[in-house]
Amino acid sequence: MSASAGGIQGIILIVEDSPNLREMLEMTLRFKGYSVASAKDGEEALQIVEQQKPALVITDLLMPNMDGYALAYRLRKSPLTSGIPIIFISATYITPEDKKFALSLGGARFVEKPIDNEEFLLTVAEVATQGINTVPRPMSEEDFLSGYRERLQSKLQHKNTQIARTERLLGTLPAQQRPAFQAMLEDVIATRNQIQSELDKLNKQ
Repeated sequence: MSASAGGIQGIILIVEDSPNLREMLEMTLRFKGYSVASAKDGEEALQIVEQQKPALVITDLLMPNMDGYALAYRLRKSPLTSGIPIIFISATYITPEDKKFALSLGGARFVEKPIDNEEFLLTVAEVATQGINTVPRPMSEEDFLSGYRERLQSKLQHKNTQIARTERLLGTLPAQQRPAFQAMLEDVIATRNQIQSELDKLNKQ
């Protein structure tokens, strides 16, 4: 079943590794009449794209197995999927350089987390209506790998700095404040490890 809400003919594919956010975005779009499919990472997204070509892809950037940067590159590289509009969402890759690289991969829009539902729906409707005026020229593999490595290394350095600062701070905090900062530290370490994993895979290629 396909929906024509907001000018969309076909499904919207949401690619997000957080189950709670994925479910929230699905419900938000379905409530507005869109047909929605979802995937937990880029690898699963490519399988869905192969089975039913979506009208729009909304993807997180930081994900395990295959992140949003790599997914966008793969979609743009294939003539069968190069014309699918892509909206990027992220809480981690939000520097001007991160956004510039994402949009250079053919992204239509960039939405920062936490997501404002009204703004999100407006963005989806605008992209659905406007589509892609010209199919983006696929980035060369050399340029992609160079830019991708640069973004990963920059983000890894930033996360390592955050970890070092938080670890130093933990030793000076009153006992009642430590659990909150300990939880924050664990979140940052998990994100750092995810970025390191992507960088390790990239360096093996």
